[in-house]
Parts: sequence; C-alpha cells; structure tokens
Amino acid sequence: MVVAALMLRGGEVFICQRRPDQPMALQWEFPGGKIEPGEGPEAALARELNEELGIEATIGPRVTHIRHNYRHGGAVDLQFFAVHTFQGEIQNRIFNETRWVKLEDLPNYDFLPADRGLIRDLAMGKLL
Repeated sequence: MVVAALMLRGGEVFICQRRPDQPMALQWEFPGGKIEPGEGPEAALARELNEELGIEATIGPRVTHIRHNYRHGGAVDLQFFAVHTFQGEIQNRIFNETRWVKLEDLPNYDFLPADRGLIRDLAMGKLL
C-alpha cells in the first residue's frame, strides 16, 4: 500500500520528479511512499513528507484510491490524500526536481502510469 499527497496551494499542486538513477527515471509523481507495518495511511504520509521534503504536514481527507497493474506484472495500491497546510519550508531531499504547477498544466508532464487517470481528472477539475 502506497500513500501520496496532493499538496494544494490555490489552483496549484506540488509535483516531484524521480532521479535518473531510480526506476521509471525522470517521471513525475506526487510525494509520498510505502506504509510501514503498524502504521496508518495518514501517519505514513506525514512521515514520508517529513523525510522527503522536511515539512510537518496536516493530512486532509482521502481524495481517491487507485489500484494499478503494471505491464511487467507488478501492481500498486495507491491512496491519495489532500494536504492544504504544512509547517516548514519545503526542502528537496530526494527528488531530481520539484515544482508547483497549475492543475490544468498537469497533463504536460510525464507522470508515472499509475497516476495518469488521476492527472486527467485533476486537470479537468473533477476531484478537488
């Protein structure tokens, strides 16, 4: 199970680009990560945002839940949560690049396959 944040600021959302040395290199994604044993989704996401970006986030409601099967046989179970507020300055600790982008501009970025349906819905204003 993987959790990810839709960090929102006005009409923008925060996105992150994977490093060249990672699987699915240089593709864009939302910050987050795997739930550790004994951890709830919200606690896992708060921990991941602290580890990846150095912020203390207030985790909002779950926006959507996606199960994606990759062609090579792997599957991922993703839960996306809204994050409207956080304390601290964002520090890019693990990504190639990070940026705030307008929701309608999301389709211009090469996102991970599991995120692409969500990207279309966000760009069309369907979810938020």
